[in-house]
Amino acid sequence: MTPALRKVSLTAHIVFSIGWIGAVAAFLALSIAGLTSQDPETVRGAYSSMDLIGRFVILPMCFAALTTGIISAFVSPWGLFRHYWVVVKFALTLVATFLLLVHENVIAHAAKWVSGAAAAQLFTADFAPLKTELAQKSALAIVLLLAIAVLGIYKPWGLTAYGHRKLQKQLVVPLQSKSVTPLGIKILYAAAGLLVLAILVLHLSGHALGGHHH
Repeated sequence: MTPALRKVSLTAHIVFSIGWIGAVAAFLALSIAGLTSQDPETVRGAYSSMDLIGRFVILPMCFAALTTGIISAFVSPWGLFRHYWVVVKFALTLVATFLLLVHENVIAHAAKWVSGAAAAQLFTADFAPLKTELAQKSALAIVLLLAIAVLGIYKPWGLTAYGHRKLQKQLVVPLQSKSVTPLGIKILYAAAGLLVLAILVLHLSGHALGGHHH
């Protein structure tokens, strides 16, 4: 990949990551409004908006940031497994993505329930734990995403054992003998991309992972 394309990949990753954080921040504000408001219409509007933001903003931004991050890692000198900070950042991103997928169904259930519930039911003790859970989880998501951003900026720690081996090979191999990505690795990248795309399509079409019954 040329330097210009690497910059495009990195720019896309930064933009999608910022969008992900911003969308989760909006989700947190709505979850707090749904938790603290005593106005039935405000509560209904908050959870309906949270469902839309989750499905059509947070999920796409999440998968876009994850995909562009992997691409940027492989086309840059940092690599995906050569530095500890990249490995930790990648692991935290996978954790955030997994938790988002698991709780997407909870959000959809809450939005559907409030739309058909009577005004008095919106403030019952049975619904309170779900309200609190959504506010807590979105606050935790903000902390997690900020930690990922800090890792990307400060780049702490050094090379992994794999990174040391790759560095030694680069010092030994002559500069003119550029390595070619094996076909198996290319197939793995393509399969990973198709898997991410399939999961995203399933969620946008309403088939969330894991059921939740209130």
